[in-house]
Amino acid sequence: MLQKLSISNYALIDNLEISFNSGLNILTGETGAGKSIILGALSLILGQRAESRYFFNQQKKCVIEGTFTIGAFHLKQFFEDNDLDYEAETVLRREISADGKSRAFVNDTPVNLNSLKALGERLIDIHSQYATLEINDPEFQLLVVDAVAKHDDLLNDYRSKFRAYKKSAAMLQQLIEQSDKAKADLDYYQFQFDELEKAALSADEQELLEQELYSLNNAGEIKRNLLGAFYLMEDGETSAIIQLREAGHQLSSLEKFNPQIAELHQRLNSAVIELKDIAAEIENIEQRTQTDEARAEEVNTRLSLIYLLQKKHRVSTNAELLALQSDLSDKIQQAVFGDEAIEKLSKQLEVDKKDLGKLAAGLSANRIKAIPSIEKQVSEILAEMGMGNSNLKIELTSSNGLGPDGIDLVKFLFTANKGHALAEMSKVASGGELSRLMLSIKSLIAQNTALPTIIFDEIDTGVSGEVANKVGQIMEKLADNLQVITITHLPQIATKGRSHYFVYKDNESATTYTRIRQLTKDERVLEIAKMLSGDNPGESALQNARELLG
Repeated sequence: MLQKLSISNYALIDNLEISFNSGLNILTGETGAGKSIILGALSLILGQRAESRYFFNQQKKCVIEGTFTIGAFHLKQFFEDNDLDYEAETVLRREISADGKSRAFVNDTPVNLNSLKALGERLIDIHSQYATLEINDPEFQLLVVDAVAKHDDLLNDYRSKFRAYKKSAAMLQQLIEQSDKAKADLDYYQFQFDELEKAALSADEQELLEQELYSLNNAGEIKRNLLGAFYLMEDGETSAIIQLREAGHQLSSLEKFNPQIAELHQRLNSAVIELKDIAAEIENIEQRTQTDEARAEEVNTRLSLIYLLQKKHRVSTNAELLALQSDLSDKIQQAVFGDEAIEKLSKQLEVDKKDLGKLAAGLSANRIKAIPSIEKQVSEILAEMGMGNSNLKIELTSSNGLGPDGIDLVKFLFTANKGHALAEMSKVASGGELSRLMLSIKSLIAQNTALPTIIFDEIDTGVSGEVANKVGQIMEKLADNLQVITITHLPQIATKGRSHYFVYKDNESATTYTRIRQLTKDERVLEIAKMLSGDNPGESALQNARELLG
């Protein structure tokens, strides 16, 4: 339900705020007063495109904001899918700057125009005399049948399982394509895998071999420098260790004179022991370091193989080669055993398809039962609105396969005149007839399911007298189940409203403004009287207005 609409800086509106009520809301006013402007502003928060040339003040931005209560419309999933905060009282806002840039918000969260439009379509349904596309839409026609069939649980169960079925079918197709490709490339994959497996690679092998080869290639220089270091530390006549020992002897003779010298002597002895260990390590490494041309050639050959494989597969490490080997193994397994997975999923899909077929058959049976009731009730409502010779026929045929809503295809055929052939509604009905047909259909839907707010924009064009009164009664009945906002010029319809709003031009200042106000009881009598007899209604018109208002 639309609770409140705020409009700022749009067309003839500087600032305007309307609070709507539940039930039937009536908007009246002279032609050109701005009723269509209000609808145009409302359409902006429903995702329609905007042009800055319609701004009241080109120096300011246009802001349209609508507050809705949405608890009855099962929209939580929509909010989750679009990453929006769900609120039972939701605010849609649109801001358009003077340069034409537009921003849209749902509960203060920025959204794109498509998301705003998708949500707006679930909250407001604007129907004018010329807006007949929806009634010819097969999806809408199927929605009508499903609403009367009252099988929401069955339909939701089918849709959920159909989505899962389509997902599994897509997965099966992907498995088949992957398996076919794997089979076509099996020999190539096997050759590559065998080559890598034969190489018996390890992750850190390359670094170790490169270090070993470097040592082998420089063994002579390494040995010479190690021997030189050992000689200077321990083996030479004046080696560092011999000289440090002599220094120790010198210190030992002085310990009796100064206790600190004894501590230094002990530290010097510890240094000699550490140097001896270092010298021993150097000697050990020197003895292990050998010039081994055979080993160098072996390491070189191994590294050449590693470098060749890395270049061939466009990688730079053994870890990447091992990852490639694992991937090749998976592809080989898929080629060898992929048919098993395909067969298993195919069998499951056959079972799922049979289950869906049973659910679809149940939906079809319910729809077939509902169709005569729809045809009968719509004809009765149309007869009340002066279209007693009209005839609605609903054709239900089966499609070639399962669809999102079952196996059924729905087509509404219509004629407004006795003896004329049934045809698609857009081809045989006038704008006024289509409007009354849509009113009757939506009246029927509203008895069975929650609909968004419906706005009728002068769909009463072309009717008068008792027919207009009947149209008003249908709207009044429709408003028992949902919020209806109707723009009308007919007093017979205007009197049926629970709330009555008057749209007018304010010409008192230098600039013309569009204004709106909710009429009091007395103001409403006067407005209805004016609609009956003109700007200066007499007592008889006022009395007639009181009688029409009940």
